[in-house]
Amino acid sequence: MDVVSTAEVSPEERFAFWREVSSKLWVPYDARCERRVERAFRAQVGISQLGSLQATLMTTMVHSVHRTPKLIRQADPEVLKLGCIVRGGGRITQDGRCTEFGVGDLLLFDPSRPYLAGFAPEVRGSQQLLLLRFPRSLLPLPHRDVRRLSAVRIPGGKGVGALSSHFLMQLARRMRELSPADTARLSTLTLDVLTAALANALDAQSTVPSHTTRRALMARIHAFIRENLGDARLAPEVIAAAHNISLRYLHKLFHEEGHTVAGWVRERRLEQCRRDLADARLATRPIGAVAARWGFASPAHFSQVFRGSYGLSPREFRRQCTETKDLCAHA
Repeated sequence: MDVVSTAEVSPEERFAFWREVSSKLWVPYDARCERRVERAFRAQVGISQLGSLQATLMTTMVHSVHRTPKLIRQADPEVLKLGCIVRGGGRITQDGRCTEFGVGDLLLFDPSRPYLAGFAPEVRGSQQLLLLRFPRSLLPLPHRDVRRLSAVRIPGGKGVGALSSHFLMQLARRMRELSPADTARLSTLTLDVLTAALANALDAQSTVPSHTTRRALMARIHAFIRENLGDARLAPEVIAAAHNISLRYLHKLFHEEGHTVAGWVRERRLEQCRRDLADARLATRPIGAVAARWGFASPAHFSQVFRGSYGLSPREFRRQCTETKDLCAHA
């Protein structure tokens, strides 16, 4: 992930620098903030290219952007943008609709038409937005239908909106960890999730290809599992109920990918435990506490499955990691 920040820019030039960065990353804007904020303005954006889809995680102080008819005539890349608020809130006006949005909400807007958007001024400190930018042609939904969704809030607290929001929140948290192989795979998955969320908001699920719907569902299920790994009660029944599908269908989806539900959950838990055990900062944390943190209720069972996967007990693995670090430190 590439990062651009105002931190290295002199205070009097920060907002002008941010205005230029915004116009190059997304589309030309008339960006504004209160005069008293300009000298103290701070912003940072992390950029990942997921195939044809650009994902940016923006952390910024309050400001607004206006996409004017004049700027549209200057540059119209025929893209769509979908935002998911990670921290804070805001408001957008487009096509005669004015909508407020908060954490977890999804919001689609079309840079080919004028809009005015801004972060909530009453929220203190920095605010954070995951912004996805992609060619309009990639969305397999009729343009006239998609236009009905501009500046319409898709609630992130219920239904398909919530499940899609969970996926995007996970993407925001893990952008720094993505390898080139991850970004290639996530391109299709992310677009599938967006398509499913927008089709559901339009009540047009029947227009979405079945393979897109299935991939989007699996992406949301994976994100839900990762978000709830620490809950020892996470079971196939819970996962199926959270996604309004039958237990039988859930097992079928995982079987088609060559996995079992319980096996996939266990592998993700073991990965997190392995990471914690290798972390020198957590060296004093009891192994049982590490196991419990990631949903293993029984230390004995955790030790057994860890050895079965990695060939060492958790204690042996932690000692090996410590010895390796000590050797590197004295080399």
